Amino acid sequence: MTGPLVPFREVVLKVHSRCDLACDHCYIYEHADQSWRTRPKSISDEAISWTARRLAEHASEHALDSMSVILHGGEPLLAGPARLRRVCEELTSALTGIAELDLRIHTNGVQLSPRYLDLFDEFDVKVGISLDGDRAANDRHRVFANGRSSHPLVLGAVELLRQDRYRHLDLGLLCTIDIRNDPVAVFDALAELDPPQIDFLLPHATWDEPPLRPDGSPTAYADWLLAAFDRWTEQGQKLPVRLFSSVMSTLSGGPSLTESLGLAPTDLVVIETDGQLEQVDSLKSAYEGAAATGFDVFSHSFDDVAAHPGVQARQLGLAGVSETCRACPVVRSCGGGLYTHRYRTSNGFDNPSVYCSDLATLVRAIEERTAASIGSPAVTEPTALVEAGQDLNRTLLAALHDRFGALGHAGWDEAWELAARTERTERGAAALDQVIGHPYARTWLLGVQRMPDDRAQADRAAGRLAASVAAAVVRAGLELTVPVRFEDGRLFLPTLGEARIGEPGEQGTVVVRAAGEGFLVHKEDRGGTMRIVGTDTEEPGWFPLRRVGGDDGPRFVLDDLDPYRDCFGTPVASRLTPQEADAWGVRLDSAWRLLRRTVPEQAAEAARTMVALTPLASGTTRAGEHGYGALGLGVGGGDEELALALLRGFREAKFMALVGVTDLFAADGEWEHKTPWSHESVPFSRLLSETFQRVGTGLFEPRFLDGVQQALDTLESAPELTVDGTRLLAGLRKELAGSPCASSGEEQLQERS
Repeated sequence: MTGPLVPFREVVLKVHSRCDLACDHCYIYEHADQSWRTRPKSISDEAISWTARRLAEHASEHALDSMSVILHGGEPLLAGPARLRRVCEELTSALTGIAELDLRIHTNGVQLSPRYLDLFDEFDVKVGISLDGDRAANDRHRVFANGRSSHPLVLGAVELLRQDRYRHLDLGLLCTIDIRNDPVAVFDALAELDPPQIDFLLPHATWDEPPLRPDGSPTAYADWLLAAFDRWTEQGQKLPVRLFSSVMSTLSGGPSLTESLGLAPTDLVVIETDGQLEQVDSLKSAYEGAAATGFDVFSHSFDDVAAHPGVQARQLGLAGVSETCRACPVVRSCGGGLYTHRYRTSNGFDNPSVYCSDLATLVRAIEERTAASIGSPAVTEPTALVEAGQDLNRTLLAALHDRFGALGHAGWDEAWELAARTERTERGAAALDQVIGHPYARTWLLGVQRMPDDRAQADRAAGRLAASVAAAVVRAGLELTVPVRFEDGRLFLPTLGEARIGEPGEQGTVVVRAAGEGFLVHKEDRGGTMRIVGTDTEEPGWFPLRRVGGDDGPRFVLDDLDPYRDCFGTPVASRLTPQEADAWGVRLDSAWRLLRRTVPEQAAEAARTMVALTPLASGTTRAGEHGYGALGLGVGGGDEELALALLRGFREAKFMALVGVTDLFAADGEWEHKTPWSHESVPFSRLLSETFQRVGTGLFEPRFLDGVQQALDTLESAPELTVDGTRLLAGLRKELAGSPCASSGEEQLQERS
């Protein structure tokens, strides 16, 4: 099995193949592959030049915006300043005008001096230093051949790198774990040096050569890391620790931040001092020649390496891990572990990691420790969900400002400035939140995002923004005048209503300002002024958004005017007559009585959060592509059918809103899962959505609860699930636990009658 070719974005360039330390845990010199013995000590001029050509060729062919090159060894500083300068010059020159070059060097720090750092400053080479903790921890492995400590020299290198003139080059510290060292003492020693990042590394091991476990514990490395994690948490998690941050990222549905964890395809190639192109270096721990490809920079492109079966095997995501891993719920975070750590002579790499128990324990423990802090309050608090939707709308609006502001569009810039002035008062800020946070504002914002950058789009976007600001000004009663474009003789003010200010087909600009309980609309080109006495009362030329219901339930805004309400995948109804609107009010009251009696908590939440109901011309009640708080009202049906449709639509809208503001499942791919109700295989997101829907509607109509418990069990064991997804499922189980649906569906119907 192979996947699509993944271009390399990271290159490890071996500039020297020997080392000045004799670390007994080094995979290059102490493990299975001993090919270093036949390599030239230092990279040749020819190999440097060909490497530069291959970099430029690869970046150009794949339109890469950047490439990272890590200067490595052995000990790369042994190559000397002159050779390192040659490398930096050639690589920089080759990529100039093609892609940005991110140069880095990983060193033991023993040779680091101002002479090197001045060179690195010239070429912006970031420096990572290997240090295993305090002196006792570091000297367990990182010593000279005669046993002399390297610790004082490494500390000197770290201190040098911390100087103001070099601080911008500091990449952080790499620490290889030894579980015989005190994890708290190691963490404290590293943290005391104030690095920009700490990277904890598991020692390379395989099933043939398993890691050291002095007490036989299958979770010894997890226990060590969790002790360090707890110390990190005690200190406020101020210092980035890549391993911990990666686990927390994947638990939240984000990407892995390290090659050793997660399912992201590998995008790294190694170039040895003799120009040989190899796979990831850690494979040297598996067996002799494990990293070899048979290719070199002189005769082969990077694409040749990317198509190599060994590289392709590490680009398959979930399909590339063992069957055991594919069935494990933490595989999204651990990714089956580092590829090398899966090796066993009998069956190659088709195994879980030799650190499997450690990784599973680590991921689960971090999830338990961080669920409250990394979870979104929107999952459990309806008000927080509304606020998160408002924040998302503001983020989308800011992105539009970056886009249209860059065009120098006068209308947009003017509307943006008026929005800023509106926000300077408490009333204005609250009113603008209400308008910008409206569900159909999301429809507008997403729609504009998909459109090309042209003048017509900028005009329309500026018109809607100005209308939104005008609506906020009117709501807050501010003394501001707002110029607003109108089209087809109509001016729609979001959340308020529509003014008919001209003939069909007419367009132009009017000025809006608040006046008492209403507002004034002045047409500058004709000198006429329309006065709207009150925004809630219909009068000649003014058609407000109407509130319906309320006799025995909440009052909802019946939005049959907003141009962006047409987002439900079926035609929306045009402006209703007063009689039609009143009829909807009666129907909604009747349906709401049923909901309030059978599902009081959901009914109360919907009453607080649903701000716009839009009648549809056909079809059933549904959610559309909008922010939280709107529903399209279907046609036909009795009170019970409408109640169930409202509840279903509310659950659908809420689920879509949650997906919009937080990650309930990992976004980098989904597996197929069978639904208990239809027995068809569907993606995780669909099963989660349907289960969320069925729990809500099943509390009203018990037949929808068939299979829900089984679905919850499937979802809870699925690898796609994130921290917030787990919290959502816990909420669903809580809903079911408090359900009055132990009675039969027939009894429920009798109770409603």
